[in-house]
Amino acid sequence: MNLYKIVTIITLALLIINCGNNPEANKNLFAIQIKDAKKTYTPDDSFLVSIINKKNKSIDSVIFYFNSEKLISTKNHSKTTITLSNQKLGKRKLIAKVFLEGIVFEASHKVTLVSSTKPKLYTYIILETYPHDIEAYTQGLEFIQDTLYESTGLYKKSSLRKTEYKTGKVLQKITLADPYFGEGLTILNDKIYQLTWHEKIGFIYNLKTLKKTGIFVYDKSKEGWGLCNNGETIYKSDGTEKIWLLNSKTLAEESYIEIYTNTKKIKSVNELEWVEGKIYANIYEKDAIAIVNPENGAVEGVIDLKGLRDKVSQHPELNVLNGIAYKGEENILYITGKNWDKLFKIEVVSK
Repeated sequence: MNLYKIVTIITLALLIINCGNNPEANKNLFAIQIKDAKKTYTPDDSFLVSIINKKNKSIDSVIFYFNSEKLISTKNHSKTTITLSNQKLGKRKLIAKVFLEGIVFEASHKVTLVSSTKPKLYTYIILETYPHDIEAYTQGLEFIQDTLYESTGLYKKSSLRKTEYKTGKVLQKITLADPYFGEGLTILNDKIYQLTWHEKIGFIYNLKTLKKTGIFVYDKSKEGWGLCNNGETIYKSDGTEKIWLLNSKTLAEESYIEIYTNTKKIKSVNELEWVEGKIYANIYEKDAIAIVNPENGAVEGVIDLKGLRDKVSQHPELNVLNGIAYKGEENILYITGKNWDKLFKIEVVSK
């Protein structure tokens, strides 16, 4: 091999190493600049973005992304308008992939999207009160017609129950093995899906018999907390501001939304219920339910449930409000909590 070929090979190798595969070199060449940048944005906003070309390289084109979602491509890289409509809320990463002489460079900028509207405030009227097992550490609650299905937690005490809601009578009970801490449940296509807390595993049961028919695992979300479904997609909370979207056939966690008001994120999202096109989310250790837009995570309303816990028997094991069930009655919810001896039928009214 002659000297010219050797030098050419070495030069190409160094170019690839120093530019194409060196993240630090990529970062040093380009940066994203947002004109009149703000701390937070809403889906009603748009902003003007440009690429800072630190070494005045001749750019071929630029493609902008939010995380992995492509937004816009342009060859006019001086200024580009990014529109935020239809974007999910939360902490997003604006990524610019800069194409230059066959090499792709990358720059990024963090952007936080919050809701464009202030949540509406609601309160409640108690319509009826029913008995509830004071030993039930309630984690999930869901109706099928007049039958109430409940998941309970705590190690060595967790269970799946089929109950008669008006009397509190437990019609059937499946006890989980001691190493499992039961969490939320939902029912879809004659199957019950039940989460566990730290164990990263869920159980599948036959709705009619409560016989366990399978398991599923989750490895992207932090933990298992609450479940609900819209008839096609299963929604799962993990104790953070995220609600995960699960494929109802494979049960894979495919994406997530982040729960935000117009000012902040809502942490510790817990028990979930699907109500007329919205996700009703119990907030852990708060006497409140957030009404969430499932498309983008915006909190459209908050139901203030303060005082409800005071109406149950007070005892040392009494714990937080947790348990939302919807039976198809307009503006009516069924609410209980961990180790509460009552189930409340409430009407949700404007505050």
